[in-house]
Formats: sequence, C-alpha cells, structure tokens
Amino acid sequence: MEHLKTTLKQFSFPFLLQQILNASLIFLAVILIYLLGKELIYFAQMTFLHETSLGEFLEKILIFFLYFEFISMIVKYFRENYHFPMRYFLYIGITAMIRLIIVDHHNPVHTLLYAGVILTLMICYYIINKTPVERPGR
Repeated sequence: MEHLKTTLKQFSFPFLLQQILNASLIFLAVILIYLLGKELIYFAQMTFLHETSLGEFLEKILIFFLYFEFISMIVKYFRENYHFPMRYFLYIGITAMIRLIIVDHHNPVHTLLYAGVILTLMICYYIINKTPVERPGR
C-alpha cells in the first residue's frame, strides 16, 4: 500500500509540470547547441575570408558567449537539483549589456546608462556572494 502511495505521489501535477519543464529545457539546449555550432562555422568563415569588420566580429563573439552561457545555465539547472542560480542570470545580463555597448555605442547617454546597468548588476552579484545562503533542508 505504501508503495502505491509513493507511485501515485510521483505522478502528481507538480511532477508532471517538472517533467514538461525538463523536456522543454532539453529541447531548448538542443536548439542552442545547434545555433552555437552555426556561430562556430561563421567564425571559421570569417577567419579564412577576412571580409568582416571588427565590430561585427566582436558582436558575433559576444553572441557566441551568450549561447554558451545559456547552455551552461541549463546544465547547471540539472546539476543543482532543478534550481537556477541567480548569479548565472547576472552573468548573462552583464554579457548582454556589454554586447549592447559594443554594438550600439553611438549615443553617449545610452552608453552611460548601459554602463550604469552593468554596475548595478555587478553590485547585485557582490551582494549575492556576500550574503550567506540558507536553504531549507540543508
């Protein structure tokens, strides 16, 4: 009887939602790996053809790292027992803002605001690292 209760508990609604989330993240990871591969092929073409500007090359490098960070975050999600560490979102935000500054640096006021966003994200990262982590059940 206890085994039946355990089995039924495993097929609860939260369990079903967790499985849907896991399958969706695996599907997303496959798509991101494909796009990461396309960026690597593009880098190879840029290296041999030399037909791109420095700005375009830097933009593609930062896009590559965004794909890489998202894939790393999905891997970390499964390793951390279905938990996204907040610092990974901060890493991605900082990288995205740096990419935006490199790509769109024509307006000094916008560049200053983007730098302020990066500073804010870095302060958040510092606070997260200095705050003791207290998780229930540990």
